[in-house]
Amino acid sequence: MGSKYSIIVIDDHPLFRKGVTQLISMDKDFELLGEAASGREGVELAKRLKPDLILLDLNMKGMDGLQTLKALKECDLEAQIIMLTVSNAEEDLLQALRLGADGYLLKDMEPEVLLGKLRGAAKGQFVLDQSLSGMLAHAVRDDNTAPPPDDVSLTEREQEILALIAEGMSNKLIARELNISDGTVKVHVKNLLRKLNLRSRLQAAVWALGHGAGK
Repeated sequence: MGSKYSIIVIDDHPLFRKGVTQLISMDKDFELLGEAASGREGVELAKRLKPDLILLDLNMKGMDGLQTLKALKECDLEAQIIMLTVSNAEEDLLQALRLGADGYLLKDMEPEVLLGKLRGAAKGQFVLDQSLSGMLAHAVRDDNTAPPPDDVSLTEREQEILALIAEGMSNKLIARELNISDGTVKVHVKNLLRKLNLRSRLQAAVWALGHGAGK
C-alpha cells in the first residue's frame, strides 16, 4: 500500500500522549499529523488537518472526550474517531457509541494489538477492545434508542448497505461492491442511520447483527 493513514492524537496526559505518538510515528502504515493536549485544541487541529483517524481520550479536564467527540461529529469530518481510554464502564462505552464513535479501545492493550486495531479502523472497520464485546452485546440489547425491525422501512439498497456495514466494510469498499459512488453510499448511510435513530456505523452494525436485519 502506497499511502499512509494520517492520524492525530487528542489526550491531556503528556506521558501517555508521547508514548502513543511515538508508537504511531515508528509504524510504516501511519503518518502522525499532530497531537493535542485538550479537546478544544483537538477539534481545531482536526478541522485544519483533516486526518483519516482521530485517537481520542475519554477523561480529559475541561472539555472531556464525549464533548469533544460531539464537537468533532458536528464538523462533518471524514475521520474515523476511536476512543482510547482507561474506562471499561458500560455507561461510557454506550455513551461514546451513541455520540458516533467508530471504536472503543482500552489503554492497557499491547502496542502491536493497538496498531492492528488502528489499521482496521483506517479501513473502515469497527474496532472494539476484545474484553468489551460481551458488555456491548448486553448493553445494546438493553438500549432502546433504535426501533424494532418491524418498525423500520429501509429501502432495498439501504438493506444491502446495512448488511455490508455489518460485515465491517468501509464506504469505499461498499461503493466498489455495489458499483456506485462513495457519495451515494454516504447518503444512504446517513438515511439509514436516521431511520434507525442511531448515530454511528458501529451502532448500525451491532443493530443489524442483533436483529438479523439487512441480510
